[in-house]
Amino acid sequence: MTTEGASARYFDLDGWESADVLQALWEGQLAAVAAIGPALPALAAAAEAAEAGLRREGRLVYVGAGTSGRIGVQDGAELPPTFDWPEERLGFAIAGGTGAILQAVENAEDSTAAGAAWIAEADVGPNDVVVGLSASGTTPFTLAALKAARGRDAVTVGIANNPGTPILQHCTHPILVATGEEVVAGSTRLKAGTAQKVVLNLLSTLIMIRLGRVYRGRMIAMRATNQKLRARGVAMVAELAGCDAEAAARASAEAEGDIKLAVLIAAGAARDEAERLLARHDGNLRRAIAASEREAAALRDPARDA
Repeated sequence: MTTEGASARYFDLDGWESADVLQALWEGQLAAVAAIGPALPALAAAAEAAEAGLRREGRLVYVGAGTSGRIGVQDGAELPPTFDWPEERLGFAIAGGTGAILQAVENAEDSTAAGAAWIAEADVGPNDVVVGLSASGTTPFTLAALKAARGRDAVTVGIANNPGTPILQHCTHPILVATGEEVVAGSTRLKAGTAQKVVLNLLSTLIMIRLGRVYRGRMIAMRATNQKLRARGVAMVAELAGCDAEAAARASAEAEGDIKLAVLIAAGAARDEAERLLARHDGNLRRAIAASEREAAALRDPARDA
C-alpha cells in the first residue's frame, strides 16, 4: 500500500528547518487535492445514483474507522444546518462506537462482525446511500459494512487511497484517490485525510444541489438559527425575488424563515400557492419559479398558452 510507504525524500525531515518542513507538508496537501481530479466522473456517477433513493426518504450513512470515521462525521454533521438535511436521515457507523470520535478505540477497526451488525441493526435498505471511507482500502469494519449494505441493495460508495483494494471492489461506486506516500510515513491523517475530506465535500454538496437545496449558488435550505443567518436569509430573498429588504423581511416572516417559500411569496405568490408550487416540483425552487412564470404568462395571454 503506497499510503504506508516511506519516501526517501523525507528521511531527514526531523532535522530540517521549520519553514522547510511546512513547505513539504503544504506541497503534500496540494498533491492530495490534485489527486482527486481523475475521480470526478466517478463522484458524479455516485451522486446521481444516490439521488433517487434519497428522494424516496432514504438515509445517507457514513462508515469508517479512526481518521476516516471522524472525517465522515464532520461532513455529515454539516448537512442539517447548511442544507436542512433531516438528522434522522443521517447515519454514522464508526468503528468502536461514538466514543471513537474523540478517542481512539484499539482494535475496533478489525471487527467485521461489528461492521455488518451496524448495517443490519439500522435496517439499511435500497433507498439508503452508504459511504465507506478507508485510506488503506482494506479496513475490515468498513469493508464488512459495505458488503452488508450492498447485499441489502443500498447504493454503496467506497472511498480509498490505494488502488485495487477490497473497499473499491465491494461497492457499487468505487472512488479512488491515489495520494501515495505521506510526508510522515503512514500518517494518513495528512494527504489521504485531506483528500477524503475534499471528496466528501464534493460528493455531499453535489447531492444536495441535485436535490434542489441550492439555487443560484445560494444555500436556500439553510437553517436560520441565529441573527447572522436570519439576516443572510432576508438578503437572499431580496436578491432572488428582486425586491427591497423590507418586502423580503415581510415575506420571510410570513414564510417562518423558509427561504424558498419566502422567495415565491416576495415574488407575488400567496403562501398556500407557494407551498403548492414547491410540493409539485419536489421542493426545487428553480422549477417552481419557472412554473409560476408560465402560469402568470398564460393568464396574461391565454391564446399563447393554448
